[in-house]
Amino acid sequence: MSIRLERLSAAELGRMVNKGEISPTEVIRYFQKRIEERNPSINAFTYTKFEEALKDAQTLETYLAEHGSAGPFAGVPVALKDFLPSRKGWTNSHGGVRSLIREDTEDSMFWKAARSAGAVAVGKTNAPAFAFRGTTDNKLYGPTSTPFRPGYNSGGSSGGSAAAVADGLILIGEGSDGGGSIRIPASWCGCYGYKASVGTIPAVNRPDGWSASHPYCFNGAITKTVEDSAIMLEYMSGYDPRDPHSVPHAKKNFSELMKKPLKGMRIGYTDDFGVFTVDEEVKRIVRKAAMSFKEAGADVEPVDFHFRYTQNEYAQLWCRSICFDTATDMELWKKDGFDLVRDHRDEFPEEYIYWNEQVLNSSILDLRAMNEMRTEILDTQEDVFEAFDLILSPVTICPPVKNRTDGNTKGPDTVNGKQVEPLIGFCETFFENFTGNPAASIPAGLTQEGLPVGMQIIGRKFRDEDVLAASYTYEQISPWSYDIPLSRTID
Repeated sequence: MSIRLERLSAAELGRMVNKGEISPTEVIRYFQKRIEERNPSINAFTYTKFEEALKDAQTLETYLAEHGSAGPFAGVPVALKDFLPSRKGWTNSHGGVRSLIREDTEDSMFWKAARSAGAVAVGKTNAPAFAFRGTTDNKLYGPTSTPFRPGYNSGGSSGGSAAAVADGLILIGEGSDGGGSIRIPASWCGCYGYKASVGTIPAVNRPDGWSASHPYCFNGAITKTVEDSAIMLEYMSGYDPRDPHSVPHAKKNFSELMKKPLKGMRIGYTDDFGVFTVDEEVKRIVRKAAMSFKEAGADVEPVDFHFRYTQNEYAQLWCRSICFDTATDMELWKKDGFDLVRDHRDEFPEEYIYWNEQVLNSSILDLRAMNEMRTEILDTQEDVFEAFDLILSPVTICPPVKNRTDGNTKGPDTVNGKQVEPLIGFCETFFENFTGNPAASIPAGLTQEGLPVGMQIIGRKFRDEDVLAASYTYEQISPWSYDIPLSRTID
């Protein structure tokens, strides 16, 4: 085939399929070959389902013959995240935990949306245990690499999806984001990652309808282009009264709204939110990217934040908060005679066990103190949004880290000689999971070693179109089209 399909956006390939220029089965066979050739060097997939994908593609061909078109992503290959249930009848592993492999009992919002848009799922992608870190590695499947330099981590927790999109193994990957898990791997893999405002994409959790809200956890997509993410958001968004956070009028024409001009928009830039220590090369790359918005007529200026706690204290707040749901699950399983820590401890990183034990030993006053810190994050950020429409920052404070061989790759312990909490403390993303603001990661450039760096764009709550518009404008000003090495070795 003369056309390199992996270089197309999902929308471009969908248009070709709908026009009859290429069939869905031809598309799947093309990407199957590419996955089989290239996945071993980056370990993006935990398993593939090519036979099922080809059957779905054949069904789609019949539909196209009868109806003429089948959605904007007709025939587009997508992958689902191997974390929580995402497609009935498939399996999930809670992020590479062997004893937790179970059949999926429901479809995720991502898969419902992608299927409605005409996409075909080809497999599931790697994630860390319980998605509890900003890297992708686990004891069952091992680490995932960024395609830019195999041997260096993809970021997490949706690292398998980001690596697969970056390397052209698929065109859209499922992500979930509880502390930056869409944005972090998008940054380290040179992709676009979008996290919506709280309540925009329904999340119906049972038996506890309020789970996944401390901090807020989001389903979403990792894509090659802003347009692809905007279309996915159109399909994923909407109101569902069974989600207590769902907001009316969440569904909008995002693929049109993203084209609105930025002239006169007030944009604040921060290197570090006043608390993070940032690698100098990352700082330089993102600052340059931020200033490019002036070309679109936006007003860009530095902004100061006045947070009261340290970088590590906020990171530890996230580690403790995110474990409230997981510690609860583990206690409920124990009541059913399934004691993960006692019987399967070797399947988990010790850091995960430590933070779950911290939660189990917490008091009601500890919970109050955590909520007060979360409130302080909200208030401090809202003080800035009184003067600015958008906030720009680095996504992570460092480039991708080297993979370990023990199934426990983490972020750095130190940056610029300062101690860093290695699970999430190297990421400037998790504040938005405490507040629920929309945020994106957009490629800002490459380091001298050729590793990707991402810029974070944060918007006012429920102003998703502003983040998408800024992202789309930047994509026009500074388009990213990185050439991933055709052959490579693992560092």
